[in-house]
Amino acid sequence: QVQLVESGGGLVQAGGSLRLSCAASGRTFSAYHVAWFRQAPGKEREFVSFITWSGGYTYYADSVKGRFTISRDSAKNTVYLQMNSLKPEDTAVYTCAADRTYSTSRIHDYDYWGQGTQVTVSS
Repeated sequence: QVQLVESGGGLVQAGGSLRLSCAASGRTFSAYHVAWFRQAPGKEREFVSFITWSGGYTYYADSVKGRFTISRDSAKNTVYLQMNSLKPEDTAVYTCAADRTYSTSRIHDYDYWGQGTQVTVSS
């Protein structure tokens, strides 16, 4: 079992930065692949970024490539999403998800989800 708790969301102006954290409980979290998803009001949940259990491979949605960076600190059982050059269209609830199966962007493949953290980017 893995429990995930996101933090770091908030209100920021366009062009600003935020760093989201996804803290996990469970001794085996280092064996889990982790992804970030987001959902804006009135829209479906969409994939943002993915990192393998080792941190050796990362993957990004085209909409955030070059602006967002995913990383993980196994000693702290935490995955981070550094978000730079934020745009109003990045406004959404950001949620991290974990699974031992390699999946990247397929939402329904992830068994463990956090509650989400709100990111609001003002123009």
